[in-house]
Amino acid sequence: MTRRTPSAKPFEPEFVEGLTDIFENQMVFDRVIGLKVVSIAPERVTGRIDMRPDLVGHFAYRRLHGGVISTGLDAMAGLAVMAALGARHMDETIAQRLARFARLGTIDLRVDFLRPAIGDRFELSAEVMRIGSRVASTRMEFRGADGTLLSTGTAAYIVS
Repeated sequence: MTRRTPSAKPFEPEFVEGLTDIFENQMVFDRVIGLKVVSIAPERVTGRIDMRPDLVGHFAYRRLHGGVISTGLDAMAGLAVMAALGARHMDETIAQRLARFARLGTIDLRVDFLRPAIGDRFELSAEVMRIGSRVASTRMEFRGADGTLLSTGTAAYIVS
């Protein structure tokens, strides 16, 4: 993924904690798949999913279910959009920026499964490619613990 220039002003710890709480605790299905937020920055977000027996999609190979991969990538892209919106609206209060989540919705999601997801832990990352007044476009990656690229994704989100 390409790196963007970081915003001049870092996020407040309360904003990062608020976004983490939304994505790890309030989004029930994220909690079901065990999604954990690792880092939140205006230009890139990262997360982690640890393998569990109830996430297996193919019993003979212990492959992670494709729905878990898709859900994880969708969640990380949504988090990336929220981080980008948070950076864009630093003049607003933390509560106002977090409230923007209510207006966020997936318009389109595409996932390419490149290799079987077999392992104990998986790493996810996402970045916003473009954010307009109504729509944001994102790019995501799903990797094994060793860094092997397993799946990629792109998505569009309504932001207003």
